[in-house]
Amino acid sequence: MTDAIFSDLDLSFVQHPVTKRLSRKQNRDAVKQSVKSLILTDYYERPFKPEIGCSIRYFLFELFTPPVKQQMENAIRETISNYEPRAEVIEVLVEERPEMNALTISVAFFVNNDPNPVVLDVILERVR
Repeated sequence: MTDAIFSDLDLSFVQHPVTKRLSRKQNRDAVKQSVKSLILTDYYERPFKPEIGCSIRYFLFELFTPPVKQQMENAIRETISNYEPRAEVIEVLVEERPEMNALTISVAFFVNNDPNPVVLDVILERVR
């Protein structure tokens, strides 16, 4: 793929070194950035769109039991399917990392018009 099918602004807001314009992400990277942003967004965090979000941080201080794990995986899967039409979720895994006081989230998905799957890993740490 040489042409950009999907294009989003790079959320790091770094300037392109030559054109001095904001950098952008394309295709797989754009969708991957969007999925990560959706996972990390809480409800009522986005102005004028309070229904968008996953609120995964609310689960950080719950006991990590199989039902809570399933709720987290379902919340992530539902958020991506509702708000990111460019991605088709294959699998969502949430693992507890007690030694790091964190959770690891792995999301595998297909990007539309791309036969290769994308895997996104996000680490959520509890702040004491």
